[in-house]
Amino acid sequence: MKNLYKTMIELLQQGESFAVATIFDKSGSAPRTEGAKMVVRADGSIVGTIGGGRLEASAINLAREMIPTGKTVVQSFDLTSKDADASDMICGGSGEILLDFIDANDQNNLMIYKEAAEIIANGKKGWLITVLGKTVESMGIQCQRCLVKPDKTMIGSITCSSYLLEKLIAGPAKITIHSEAFDEHRFLVQPLRQGSTVYIFGAGHVSQKIAPLSESVGFRTIVMDDRADYANRERFPEPIEIKVIASFKELPVLDIDEHSYLVIVTRGHLFDKGVLEQVLRSKAAYIGMIGSRSKRDLIYDEMLSKGFTKEELGAVYSPIGTDIGAETPEELAVSIVGELVKVRSEKNGHKKKDKGSDSTPCCRIQTAPC
Repeated sequence: MKNLYKTMIELLQQGESFAVATIFDKSGSAPRTEGAKMVVRADGSIVGTIGGGRLEASAINLAREMIPTGKTVVQSFDLTSKDADASDMICGGSGEILLDFIDANDQNNLMIYKEAAEIIANGKKGWLITVLGKTVESMGIQCQRCLVKPDKTMIGSITCSSYLLEKLIAGPAKITIHSEAFDEHRFLVQPLRQGSTVYIFGAGHVSQKIAPLSESVGFRTIVMDDRADYANRERFPEPIEIKVIASFKELPVLDIDEHSYLVIVTRGHLFDKGVLEQVLRSKAAYIGMIGSRSKRDLIYDEMLSKGFTKEELGAVYSPIGTDIGAETPEELAVSIVGELVKVRSEKNGHKKKDKGSDSTPCCRIQTAPC
């Protein structure tokens, strides 16, 4: 998935102003989570999504009206009452959408978004801060923005009391996307971080189906194999990353952390076992291995004899994937990526919901999946 901030940089460098729609202060089952963003250009074309349907269409129409005026506005939405009845979606939920006018003539914006893109590309941390002030009839909402880095340096500038400025710089991670108002200001603090990375061990037919699907739901995807005939650009087009390694018996140094998801689908169970032995004690958020239960248990018995514990092996998702009765490579890919999304959602603090819960995210959307 293309870094949305790169799109913003390209537009600003071309001298094109635009609007950014951001969902915040959400409750219930609105189509996307807080922080979901969408760039809207003056002609109504978009990059990204805030969920599709009439909610998104309304935001696009409003953005097209405000871009020529240079206004920033906040639009409330309520899909739990007449708005929901009149829409083509069954979602409930309410909240607000910030439609932020980004002026190409303001070099402050280019500086901030360049830094944001670099932070995300390099797996660093930062916080994009938007300060909403008073509403002026002819100008919309007074809006300032800056970016704060972990070393407490600030890119851009904002004008507010020294107390609030110090608070923002010292502890942005403690403030949520929809912070309370201070001194007639509202502060939206959005964490910037590299999305989770999926490492796929093996470049066979199943991997060929997993990789584009993984990439399409927001994972950075890296495919590895010891066969250049399989791990190549012809089989895995950009933006999927490819690594031809020397051997599965001795993996190269990988940047595996708590945002890493490991999918073991090599061409044989001996290779699967070799990979699992090397990554089992990593900090990965998820480790999944393909194979039947009987073959999995044979691998586990061998690993237990080598000093691995039942608790460690019990954390592995094997057989890999959500049980949907998958058989074909395409079906297996859906099963596996569905499990990745589920684990990522739970680790990001989204608890599992009962069927029919009012806070279950809505997936009946016309233009984009949830």
